[in-house]
Amino acid sequence: MTQSGPVAIVGAGIAGLTAALSFACKGIAVDIVDQRPALTEVGAGLQLSPNATRILDRLELASRLEQVWSEPTSVNLVDGASLRTVASVPSGKFARDRWNAPYGVLHRADLQKILLDAVEANPLCRVHLGIRIEGGAREAISGLLGAKPRLVVGADGVWSRLRNEVQGAGKAIFSGNVAWRFTLGEALAPPALDFTKVTAFLGGGAHLVAYPLQRTRNFNIVAIASGRSTGEVRDVSPAPEGTRDDCIAAFRGWHPQIIEALGKAEAPTLWPLYQVTDGGWNQGDDIILIGDAAHAMMPFAAQGAAMAIEDAFELASFISRDLPLAAYVAHRKARIGKVRARGNFNRFAYHARGPVRLGRDLVLSLRRPERLAADFDWLYGYEPQD
Repeated sequence: MTQSGPVAIVGAGIAGLTAALSFACKGIAVDIVDQRPALTEVGAGLQLSPNATRILDRLELASRLEQVWSEPTSVNLVDGASLRTVASVPSGKFARDRWNAPYGVLHRADLQKILLDAVEANPLCRVHLGIRIEGGAREAISGLLGAKPRLVVGADGVWSRLRNEVQGAGKAIFSGNVAWRFTLGEALAPPALDFTKVTAFLGGGAHLVAYPLQRTRNFNIVAIASGRSTGEVRDVSPAPEGTRDDCIAAFRGWHPQIIEALGKAEAPTLWPLYQVTDGGWNQGDDIILIGDAAHAMMPFAAQGAAMAIEDAFELASFISRDLPLAAYVAHRKARIGKVRARGNFNRFAYHARGPVRLGRDLVLSLRRPERLAADFDWLYGYEPQD
């Protein structure tokens, strides 16, 4: 499939920008197309596990990331009603030593800016904004660029339009869960929120994750429970009226400190959680989907951004070696399937009730932190094809 034209990427989010840098590092020119007139990221926090930071380091972004992120000392599982710690997985220096890469938490906008700055500084990358690709992607992009792209990469998220051009592609379906997202200033946070840790508070049918955003001195809070879909939601969609009240109601019966945090948190947003069913990712050797466009998954393993980064980096490796897209898809699908299974298991465990919850807590309490960390070796220690 060797061709001389540039690779065209539709979507300039984390997946698309990482792909652009990865291709450029292989000496392959890239055009990135995005329908937004300006690239602004209004999301809040992001967890970058070692499997993602390892790749960002290879793209020579580590020094800039270290200026804006923090490395939590541990990831704790805590009972949402009693605030009793159920389990703790060491991170910080331990993560660097065990997985040879850091575990960082930061504002999503910071990662977006670092990626975009690197793309704009690379002579092999060109960014085209305010351009909407409706259908016939290769033809539309050929008209825009004046040349036929060697490959079109769909990195346009869970509501991907490129997915419509892939026969047998998966579909975006509502998961039955919604996520409320907030930020809370460190000075307003109750003692249950620790600025040195990632804390996942667990409860029957719901859970809440809190971790620090170093640059803004805020906590990022994501609260997930059963709910109804409000339809397609994008970054600029306003939160429905009553968002905060609905969130507090979903966590009724939890510890007062958790309710206090939800009451004080700023600018709530509501996100119905959609996932993309298993299906085709490529149309021959012409179009390939990556990241959420291919396999959006529930956030229970905190791997959405990491999988997009892995996809992007390994796609560039496969293309630079002139390997068919079918080989890339087979390779990545095995990895994504395993990560998706871990997320589904976490969903069951985090939201457990009654005897199942008691059994979960007993099993976790009997395992040493180092043994818990070993369960992540396959995930965090992953070495991508370069």
